[in-house]
Amino acid sequence: MIKWVVAAGLVLAMPAVASAQDVDAGKKSFSKCAPCHAIGPGAKNKVGPELNGILGRAAASAEGFTYSEALKKAGLTWDDANLHKWLENPKGLVPGTKMVFPGVKDEIERDNLIAYIESFNADGSSK
Repeated sequence: MIKWVVAAGLVLAMPAVASAQDVDAGKKSFSKCAPCHAIGPGAKNKVGPELNGILGRAAASAEGFTYSEALKKAGLTWDDANLHKWLENPKGLVPGTKMVFPGVKDEIERDNLIAYIESFNADGSSK
């Protein structure tokens, strides 16, 4: 009986392990973002704003970057849910945004990408 309980517990734990965020995989996915965005020590605005410390930050608030009126008026705060929606389909979340990126359709890839982005503090240092 105990073997069955242990086996059932392991099976139930498997999805949590399988869905764990992978920062290294996210770093690789960030190569899709890097032509327009910078992150980490010394990051500066490019075609898109730098992304250091984005979690909890109001959308359209990176110093020195000119945002679309649509994003300024969206009233978003970058939390996990909004980052997922944005990375999946930026124009779907904020019609009129000037971001031309088509999105990351794979949820696990988005999880990993967000984990990588969230691994940086506002000053660009690693958490």
